[in-house]
Amino acid sequence: MKKLVSYLLQGILYIVPLAITIYILVVAFRFIDGLLQQWLEKYLDISIPGLGLMIIIFLLVLIGFLGQTFIARPFKLLFNKLLEKVPLLRVLFSAFNDLFSAFVGKERKFNRPVIVRVNMTSNLEKLGFLTEEDLSLIDEKEKVAVYFPHSYNFSGELFIVPREQVRIIDVPPADVMKFIVSAGVADWD
Repeated sequence: MKKLVSYLLQGILYIVPLAITIYILVVAFRFIDGLLQQWLEKYLDISIPGLGLMIIIFLLVLIGFLGQTFIARPFKLLFNKLLEKVPLLRVLFSAFNDLFSAFVGKERKFNRPVIVRVNMTSNLEKLGFLTEEDLSLIDEKEKVAVYFPHSYNFSGELFIVPREQVRIIDVPPADVMKFIVSAGVADWD
């Protein structure tokens, strides 16, 4: 019974914001469309069905634009000033920002899945992603950087491994990530 009540409350939490948003949009549409139709019919003797909907869409776009420019910009400036004053915060933010952009950004880094032999005796291999081939920064010319995500977790480890132990595989990166994160129980698409 406790589980049912928990599911009920969770369902309410999911649906209430959506229902309120839809209700507000419908009320706004009826109000704006009603005022406009009365005005247009009275003064111009025309009727444009759906004009209220077009005006609501325009207003939502305008609010989104104002939110991003006039409201969000001061917060971005404040956050950047804070990053300048706290070097440790800047390093952490930069690292997390780079990690998230590696997953979903324009320059996705986890796009080259590989299999790496990690134990020569037992031929044990791990799935990972080749993230960097040029390791001259750390004076390693015969090695590459491979990221190994953890199963059932959103963390992982970066290994520097000999190039000859890395084999690039022709599998979509999203499928490999899903397979690793699910500990191998996810279906291949």
